[in-house]
Amino acid sequence: MKKILLGNEAIVRGALESGVQFVSTYPGTPASEIGNTFFQLFRNKKFKGYFEFSTNEKVAMEAGVGASFSGLKTLVAMKNFGLNVAADAFLPFVYTGTKGPTVIMVADDPSCHSSAQSEENSRAFAYLAHIPVLEPSDPQECKDFTKLAFKISERFKIPVMVRTTTRVSHQKMPVELGKLARNVLANG
Repeated sequence: MKKILLGNEAIVRGALESGVQFVSTYPGTPASEIGNTFFQLFRNKKFKGYFEFSTNEKVAMEAGVGASFSGLKTLVAMKNFGLNVAADAFLPFVYTGTKGPTVIMVADDPSCHSSAQSEENSRAFAYLAHIPVLEPSDPQECKDFTKLAFKISERFKIPVMVRTTTRVSHQKMPVELGKLARNVLANG
């Protein structure tokens, strides 16, 4: 079955199909819809798990690190400048490794279309940290690459970055839906 989704909504779907158990984020465009979508799902008790809007991106990363160390399948989402704020928690985490698979989703804003600051390319952080970065080009790939990122993280015990851009995050298209993981269903 297909459903029209934003790129950010497709990331949520990919995380749910992967069995995500812990989600932390600090809202910032172009990544805002990820947190908003998880907030609605968890608030309406349609899915199990833990979700939080954190005080800032560093707190979101620290909470995600703790969840990963506890063995939970974890997603941390933020905009590009948020990774600067989260760097003190992010970089050591890479070297300690993960216990629970962890995806760090970062939305960049080339040409500053939706953020009020300057441009930044988050791929440099992935290079600095020596972690894989997956870069989807449309909403279908957003879902598929999120699932792939969880698999890579689980296999190699490292966090994996999924990097989107404004155009991909806010693009809509029909996305082929897979089965939701049983552990995320409220009645599963």
